[in-house]
Amino acid sequence: MTLTPLTQETFSALLTETSPPCVSLYQPTHRQHPENQQDIIRYRNLVKEIEQTLQQQHPADLVAALIEPFHALAEDEDFWSHTLDGLAVFGAPGLFHVFGLQRKVQELAVVAGSFHTKPLRRFLQSTDRYQLLGLSLQEARLYEGNRDGLHAIKFVPDDAPDEDGGAATKAKPHTQGGRQNEAGTNESAFFRAIDRAVLEQHSRPSSLPLILAALPEHHGLFREISHNPFLLVEGVKINPDALSPEEFCARAWQVFEPQYHTRLAALADDFAVAKSKGLGLEDLEQVAEAAVAGRVDTLLIEADRQIAGRIHAGTGNLHLAGSDTPPPDGLEDDLLDDLGEWVLKMGGRVMVVPAAQMPVITGAAATCRY
Repeated sequence: MTLTPLTQETFSALLTETSPPCVSLYQPTHRQHPENQQDIIRYRNLVKEIEQTLQQQHPADLVAALIEPFHALAEDEDFWSHTLDGLAVFGAPGLFHVFGLQRKVQELAVVAGSFHTKPLRRFLQSTDRYQLLGLSLQEARLYEGNRDGLHAIKFVPDDAPDEDGGAATKAKPHTQGGRQNEAGTNESAFFRAIDRAVLEQHSRPSSLPLILAALPEHHGLFREISHNPFLLVEGVKINPDALSPEEFCARAWQVFEPQYHTRLAALADDFAVAKSKGLGLEDLEQVAEAAVAGRVDTLLIEADRQIAGRIHAGTGNLHLAGSDTPPPDGLEDDLLDDLGEWVLKMGGRVMVVPAAQMPVITGAAATCRY
């Protein structure tokens, strides 16, 4: 079974129009034996639960076609021998995607009119994401990640050739003046080329903070020549080649974690200011109405909370589970997840926030444009 890479593009594809029923399955998994032996058992139980739900609402031929790839995944022994920390599986008529996650997720099986995507949104949002530049006199490597892991991204300075076809950019020797190392490489020229490439190709387009990882003596020179306003003052002062990928990620998160908490506090402050001006909403009915109307600029939704229900596409009215107005097709999703999808669809921004940092107790806080 081939994993689908988790990117903004693949995430957006899940939000496009699909034919219900939409099946979303999440479960924590394990990287090592013997802990990972329990993963397949938990997965089969979730699939059985999904199949029973589908059989109550849909014809047998549709259920069989929809559930078949889920069963096929259960039989893939190689897949279950190489799992990460979490798993997300999505199925709908004509569609099946499997994502491996580098963070534990809550076990969940949902059959609804749209996919349950809030856990994935938390992985992709910019609040806890950063870029990491591993720099030496011989090469530079650029990564993007969060607290859970890093993945290499490609950049190519104009005068530093890309020699390995991907993440690493090797130094091109310069011998015409300037500060040189023992091999004759012009350090300033190389660092300047790296700085320019990272800024133009990645920092400006993404607006993500940049962490420098290099030997202590290289921090001063790079910062002296850098014009990157996204470069953080604190960095990782060690040769990046001396760290394992896990250690590299852990050291970077130590640097970035204070920035992360500052960003969360700023989101809460922005909502408080908006509320004082009559532009901050926390009542779920009001938030839903504003989301469907395209009035929401920024929506904060509580990370590990679920509220069963749906939003009426035409009016923004809520159909809550157990209420007098349940969803007309009987398919219930997480209301907070649906709010996020509406805000994204209407050009707003959605941030998934831990409960302790949420400025409200309703599960959703919306800052409106007007």
